[in-house]
Amino acid sequence: MSDLVPLASLGWQPFFQQQLTLDEWDSAVPARVLEYHRSEMRVLSEQGETVIPLQHAMPKMVVGDWLLLDEAQVFQRLLERKTLFQRKAAGTEVRSQLIAANVDTAFIVCSINDDFNLNRIERYLALVNEAGAEPVLVLSKADLVEDPTQWVREVQQANPGVMVESVNGLSKESLAALAPWMAEGATIAVLGSSGVGKSTLINTLAGKERQLTGAIRDDDSKGRHTTTSRSLLPLEQGGLMLDTPGMREIQLANSESGIDTTFAEIAELARQCRFSDCLHQSEPGCEVRRAIERGELDERRLESYLKLRREDAFNSASLAERRSADKALGKFYKRTLSESGKLKGRDS
Repeated sequence: MSDLVPLASLGWQPFFQQQLTLDEWDSAVPARVLEYHRSEMRVLSEQGETVIPLQHAMPKMVVGDWLLLDEAQVFQRLLERKTLFQRKAAGTEVRSQLIAANVDTAFIVCSINDDFNLNRIERYLALVNEAGAEPVLVLSKADLVEDPTQWVREVQQANPGVMVESVNGLSKESLAALAPWMAEGATIAVLGSSGVGKSTLINTLAGKERQLTGAIRDDDSKGRHTTTSRSLLPLEQGGLMLDTPGMREIQLANSESGIDTTFAEIAELARQCRFSDCLHQSEPGCEVRRAIERGELDERRLESYLKLRREDAFNSASLAERRSADKALGKFYKRTLSESGKLKGRDS
């Protein structure tokens, strides 16, 4: 990316412009986070790239964020996000992990091979819908099967209304189908499990080897995990693409709205059930079960919905308990320091 780039090419929109005060219009320098590391972040503004050291007092930030610098390139404040991707941190750790901010469209990449999984696709859709971005399902490695349309139909039947494109990540001609979402200034996130072809797709779109790629393993048709950090990359078409490491585990939390959007037909039926707390198992007056009996709803899709709702409820409660405990601990530390200061005053 060149040193001098118009803000519009970086994804600057009226949503961000309207957050500036009159003083900031004259003096502040808007900059976007390209890379975020433990001790520093690399940002880009109309004045070029710069590295900002991270300090304890700064808010949590992530790749894609917009922030304001002063004329000396010193951090001033973080702007409100238009969209935000986050998940429960992998493993047993109870915290929320930021993934990306201010993304317009998310390409959910799923390979057409033994790794194809509708439940995993719906999990990603819930994540994207909760973030507020537009989901586009990209079925990769279409060149390795005789007829990719059967996979496209399967996804569309299970998830009506979702945009689906089958592509060969090595072919620019094939990836031309994604052009409508990659106009200048548009920000696209690439999500998907390890080895589904995300890096290959990004390399082709960026026009150069921006990300390492790994060959497919013969034993299980999966590619090797190659990308290790999140970064915002320029595309030949003028947009920006945010690559994310393959996520082996996506734990949803505080995503009830995203789940209901992903399973809109089930959410609508659930509102018509006789009981507001219906579990859609064997309760009388359950409209969801009736839809299954009439052949209007697939049992697999209901099970996927219920599993994500249970997971979301559990993780959301865990995170709420953690925040409450952290808040109580913070008050304890503050009170202890205050009392310690008073005791020192008596000793003097």
